Amino acid sequence: MPEDGLPRPQELIRRYGLGARRALGQHFLLDPGIADRIARAASPLEGRTIVEIGPGPGGLTRALLKAGAERVVAVERDARCVEALMELAAAGGGRLRVLAADALDVDVAALGPAPVKLIANLPYNIATPLLVGWLREPAGIESMTLMFQKEVADRLLASPGSKARGRLSILAQWRAEVRRCFDLPPGAFTPPPKVASSVVALTPRPSPLPVTADDLEGITARAFGGRRKMLRRTLGDLPARAGLDDTLRPEELTVEEFCALARTMRREGPE
Repeated sequence: MPEDGLPRPQELIRRYGLGARRALGQHFLLDPGIADRIARAASPLEGRTIVEIGPGPGGLTRALLKAGAERVVAVERDARCVEALMELAAAGGGRLRVLAADALDVDVAALGPAPVKLIANLPYNIATPLLVGWLREPAGIESMTLMFQKEVADRLLASPGSKARGRLSILAQWRAEVRRCFDLPPGAFTPPPKVASSVVALTPRPSPLPVTADDLEGITARAFGGRRKMLRRTLGDLPARAGLDDTLRPEELTVEEFCALARTMRREGPE
């Protein structure tokens, strides 16, 4: 047993026969140096409820406990990993709660006293729907420090004019301040994914531009449904009524301009 009394994830994998399951999008993060780096990127942890999604054998969970988190809620749907995490919880001095659940069905902000921080190596197959749900209802969430496939991170950070810019870019940048913390190669995980990964920090804005998430999602769906087409082809005369150049393409617009389109559509109708 290590000096800190917390079992290492490799020990839990061996004892409980844990192998990553592709169907669950699992790629275990076992490097303690990388896990510690993620914990530092999400600091401060003291006085917060830390919610971790898909902890697997607990590599990042262990780093969060070592970094001083006083409340960690680990949400895991894989029963094999839940059993292993219970052993980590028993060694964690009451600071770790293991919740056997599907993260898509969980209200993360209700898992403990505010403020809540989300910190996770997200399962790749549900990372985007999870994030969209959190962005739509961020009340109580102080910050999100999350691992994504690098191409998803590129979309989250894409600026106007970038080929990576799309609906996710607009929703994320409207609701939160977004920054890339660092990138990781496939070899940082077990088993290695086929793509590189990025850790991204998202901090919800206290006062986003005045528009509803439904309206913003609706207008971006229409605009990016005709990707590379001029706005006049997908949105008719709506851009002109919003005071925008209708020869622009959707990836060229700022978040503010999409909000203007959404407000005009709400006020005057789609066309």
